[in-house]
Amino acid sequence: MIRDFTRGIWRENPIFVQVLGMCPTLAVTTKGIFGLSMGLATLFVLICSSVAVSLIRKIVPNQVRMAVFTVIIATFVTMADYFLKAKFPPISKALGPYVPLIVVNCIILGRQEAFASKNNVARSFLDALGMGVGFSLSLIILGSVREFFAYGTIFDVTILGKWYEHWVIMGLPPGAFITLGILIGLFNWVNKKITGRRQKLKSGCEKCSNCAS
Repeated sequence: MIRDFTRGIWRENPIFVQVLGMCPTLAVTTKGIFGLSMGLATLFVLICSSVAVSLIRKIVPNQVRMAVFTVIIATFVTMADYFLKAKFPPISKALGPYVPLIVVNCIILGRQEAFASKNNVARSFLDALGMGVGFSLSLIILGSVREFFAYGTIFDVTILGKWYEHWVIMGLPPGAFITLGILIGLFNWVNKKITGRRQKLKSGCEKCSNCAS
């Protein structure tokens, strides 16, 4: 069951591997705090909707399952949206329409259809938690990198002094595409190195066992 959790963080990361949810990924990551807020809102909706779908999966007719999933997701999205508006108005305003748009986030609906509707509550919870954490970490990294180069801060904490000349482009849409492309390339490079090392270790172990025999 641990694989249900770790899959979403690395091997099937929603952003760096599956390249899903690009609308909020590119739009709200001008700062690390915005990436964190969107990630947590998505994590809440993903976990709650996955658990709910798993609980009722055997009683929902196949013909209306997508409509039921959408209503469930929309309910939790509304809760998250109202919570942000009530407790964190500046963040809610900065995120704009992208919190309500979580309803149509393909990551969430995709996990309900592909996993939660076919597995028990425990596995569905771990799958949603892993995917949500992977999505959140990706947004935080992307937002922090853009914020660092655009404003010289990370989570509004000054890292670089007044001498730093801000990279204005990093706070604009082109900066989001550039940063995302570099991070995906770096992620794939690291993943390739890890895979190659595992293959070498595996082949080495096979040789050792053959010699021993």
